[in-house]
Amino acid sequence: MQPVADTSESGHLARLLVYNGGFLTQRRIRRILALSGHKVALGLPRAGDQVGVWGQSPTAHRGERVAARYGAPLLRVEDAFLRSLHPGRGKEPPLGLLLDASGVHFDADRPSDLETLLATHPLDDTALLDRARGAMLRMAELRLTKYSAYDPEAELPEPGYVLVVDQTQGDAAVTANGGDLARFREMLVIAQEENPGARIIVKTHPETALGYRPGHFGPQVETDRIRLLRDRVNIWDLLEGAIGVYTLSSQLGFEAILAGHKPRVFGRPFYAGWGLTRDDIEMPRRQRNLTRAQLFAAAMILYPKWYDPFRDRLCEIETVLDTLEARIRAWHEDRRGWTASGMRLWKRRHLQRAFGSYRKMRFTAARPASPTRPHMVWANHDRDSEGVFRVEDGFLRSRGLGARLVPPLSLVTDDLGIYYDPTRPSRLEDWIARRETLRPDQKRRARHLVQRLTRSRLSKYNIGGPCPDLPAGHRILVPGQVEDDASVLLGNSTVRTNLELLRAARKANPDAVLIYKPHPDVEAGLRKGQVDADGLADVVLTGVDPAQVLTQVQEVWTMTSALGF
Repeated sequence: MQPVADTSESGHLARLLVYNGGFLTQRRIRRILALSGHKVALGLPRAGDQVGVWGQSPTAHRGERVAARYGAPLLRVEDAFLRSLHPGRGKEPPLGLLLDASGVHFDADRPSDLETLLATHPLDDTALLDRARGAMLRMAELRLTKYSAYDPEAELPEPGYVLVVDQTQGDAAVTANGGDLARFREMLVIAQEENPGARIIVKTHPETALGYRPGHFGPQVETDRIRLLRDRVNIWDLLEGAIGVYTLSSQLGFEAILAGHKPRVFGRPFYAGWGLTRDDIEMPRRQRNLTRAQLFAAAMILYPKWYDPFRDRLCEIETVLDTLEARIRAWHEDRRGWTASGMRLWKRRHLQRAFGSYRKMRFTAARPASPTRPHMVWANHDRDSEGVFRVEDGFLRSRGLGARLVPPLSLVTDDLGIYYDPTRPSRLEDWIARRETLRPDQKRRARHLVQRLTRSRLSKYNIGGPCPDLPAGHRILVPGQVEDDASVLLGNSTVRTNLELLRAARKANPDAVLIYKPHPDVEAGLRKGQVDADGLADVVLTGVDPAQVLTQVQEVWTMTSALGF
């Protein structure tokens, strides 16, 4: 997707007067507002200014009074529906904001901008709805929610339960929907009455589980039939096992709709009243029946302001999904910390940067006898060990050679084997097999990435100059490799040297123009693999960018080189 245009570069920022310290102390919020055309400021509003408040927070009344007194328009700001890995009270900044000039999405006393979108926007554009369906599928596949960090080892209840969703006491989304202890108890009673004999799982709010704010249900509600679930389980897996979902106004009700449920709703959240919920309260303003894709398109694509923290710009939801995909994977893999054995000293710094975000890596001479952390080794080292992760340079490695100690920009880890060893399975091989059939959104993403790589002419090491003029004819590129490299030793049974590869290519193509390109490590005299190509190759290219050569040839003959990829 194209990046969303931001208005901060043009200098045309409207002043947004605020009376809540959070707007001033939280850089991410100020930045998203600036990119959206709002400059956070102090003082009293003048003509053309807006007053900003955080939802219906305890401090919102300050801005509301100022706006009413000076006749200034009010802008309510809230976290977007895919916020971060962890709750905001843990100081992790949001990946998006909701900016609403009419109301707030969880309070139906007056229409919000989101409700107006849902009620009046056609929501019939094929491209928009295709994007919505693709993003919904990715959210489910990646198991993403508002706070996406969960414990993959947390035990889920046996399927067949009714899910009752707790929320935090005093939260604006609760009070705006008439929520109190009595209302939540009523919801629990109705869930039992409507599902006689079924087990009841009461899911606590993540902030309650982390000790930030109390919920409405405690251990006193637990019986032989009712269980309080505090663990940070995956919400999508929890929804898959449920036979019914009951909520006041939690965002989990929205996610239940995306997961295929028709939740019983006791408040008036933005997702109620559109034919996708069983509503306890009538909402006369909402007379339209929507599909899940239409609801998602409005709430997740059209309404939020999404932010790309790596490029510092506004973006579309697809980029946010990319960001969360990387972050949730890092959280799952790195949260317990790593041990690593047999790592050269020069590699340890960049390994620490890549894998030590949550806990510092421990480097050891050998694998610990009683490991409490996952253990990694470099590539094919300690080949017969089971239960280790193998780490290697990524396919887009660097601008410079690893043999010259240039650190990599990407690394791969594999819990099954390693991608260049065909004698045993690898995680990459497993992923490729499982992606035999791609969804439309996956095809678009892959096609876009391939186009960017080829247009940018990127390769593994990204070194070398322009390609000289080559002889006319059918050109075949023969890339040389480091002959004692593990990928050559493990990945070949007949042709195992650069000379043998050249001979095989020439024998099969006697009239072709053979272009031999030595491996850059061999060119630099750092690794084994030099060969006399006279009489076999028509051209020997040295110091040339391989990505430029690929545009000038018709075939590539290789043993296991990444240039074949």
